[in-house]
Amino acid sequence: MAGAASDDAELLGLHGITRQFGALVAVRDASFTLRRGEIHALVGENGAGKSTLMNIAYGIHRPDAGALRLDGRPIVLDSPADALRLGIGMVPQHFKLAPSFTVAENIVVGAEPGVRWGRLDRAAGARRTVELGRRFGLELDPEARVRDLPVGLQQRVEILKALHRQVRVLILDEPTAVLTPQETRELFTTMAALADAGTAIIFITHKLREVLAVSHRISVMRHGEVVGTLPNREVTPEHLARMMVGRSVLLRVSKTAARPRESEALRITDLHAQGERGEVAVHGVSLVVRPGEIVGIAGVQGNGQDELVETIAGFRRPSAGRVEVAGTDVTGADPRAARRAGLAYVPADRPRVGLSPASAVWENLSLGRHREPALACGPLLRIRAARRRAAELIRSFDVRGAGVDTPASALSGGNQQKLVLARELSRDARLIVVEQPSQGVDIGAIEAIHRLLVQMRDEGRGVLLVSADLDEILALSDRVLVMFRGSIAGELDAADADPEIVGRLMAGLVPEPTPAH
Repeated sequence: MAGAASDDAELLGLHGITRQFGALVAVRDASFTLRRGEIHALVGENGAGKSTLMNIAYGIHRPDAGALRLDGRPIVLDSPADALRLGIGMVPQHFKLAPSFTVAENIVVGAEPGVRWGRLDRAAGARRTVELGRRFGLELDPEARVRDLPVGLQQRVEILKALHRQVRVLILDEPTAVLTPQETRELFTTMAALADAGTAIIFITHKLREVLAVSHRISVMRHGEVVGTLPNREVTPEHLARMMVGRSVLLRVSKTAARPRESEALRITDLHAQGERGEVAVHGVSLVVRPGEIVGIAGVQGNGQDELVETIAGFRRPSAGRVEVAGTDVTGADPRAARRAGLAYVPADRPRVGLSPASAVWENLSLGRHREPALACGPLLRIRAARRRAAELIRSFDVRGAGVDTPASALSGGNQQKLVLARELSRDARLIVVEQPSQGVDIGAIEAIHRLLVQMRDEGRGVLLVSADLDEILALSDRVLVMFRGSIAGELDAADADPEIVGRLMAGLVPEPTPAH
């Protein structure tokens, strides 16, 4: 945990904030205070109102009711430019950098330290970048192109961009979502140094372990309201989870040892595939998933995981190599052929790939199954049977807020995910490929989804799990593969998958040898 906050005086205050979007009340009478030199974590389920409240603090939204104060004085923010002028900055989860610009250009653009004859003084920008980097322990090469930097260094650029504008309040939105454990540790060191220098930090995250590692105080939001603010020392992960969800939540995955079979649910041999721009995205990947095991693929996003999964599922043709599902060669085949071979696929992009958002729940649960004898009569869909089956799946998979005629778009992110899982896991599939199962999903729904995946493994299915959340990979997997720049950088049994070792592989580093005893 970070040291004690340096000053108990309120720096930024949001008092009695309410914000509606049409009939939806996103934030209701919420109050939040930030002290000088503190790291204040803001946690809550997806849709709890965290982002809306912080978007109000950064001038993206105006509140319908309530007031903002800075240094005890009322302020009105009509835009992020207003917030920056007052010293309030934000580092978004999805970086807003110009990839073709240099580090220095990204940091100073819009707030250039010097202009010569109407043009940017590049030397002054480079000097300012070096000065900031040394001051805050965030050294970067000012001439490096942002597109060539790993994710952790791109995040440094975003932070220095805010510090160049002399912010006193720094909002970090899910800053560790795409970082390796080593990069996360470096970020926490930076956050502590900034707080010691007087910068106040708001840390938005869903990773409760990280909250307890770095924050001074923690505020919890539920259903648009701030339900409590507590000092770090007074809470546990279980307590926080209960405050977020309103009930006790099992934070650890309960599972017995895997009992994989000799047969193969998936075999990939020397697979190569290209990305959207023709670049090599998957390079010589070989792997096996057996029935009765969960094989996790870890890696920083953008290292070929998406292209690998799309090639397995039939959405992307490989340039070389072989893909076999349950012994059937599906190399280059379309998604229908992969499904016939025994593949169930839960994509990361639920609205675009996994669902038809405007269609009813029963229609979504029939997708890909409308030719099965139980639901088809020749070329015609047996609608009554499809609706009856949908009602059964809604009950058995606990898809909350769903009736058979409810549009999929009306469900929360967690229940949309459960809807896709209900359709895919109810098939007699030999192989289940699951991407980012907890992305955008509430902590209570994560518990249910993890239980389902372990149940599928125990029933003898093979599960290939792809996740950017290293904690999820380590909790669920029986074996862990790490991808780096399109290749498998390493493979570990779950018992040996230490976060430090996995993190080094994720960064393209060879793990340091274990000292002999």
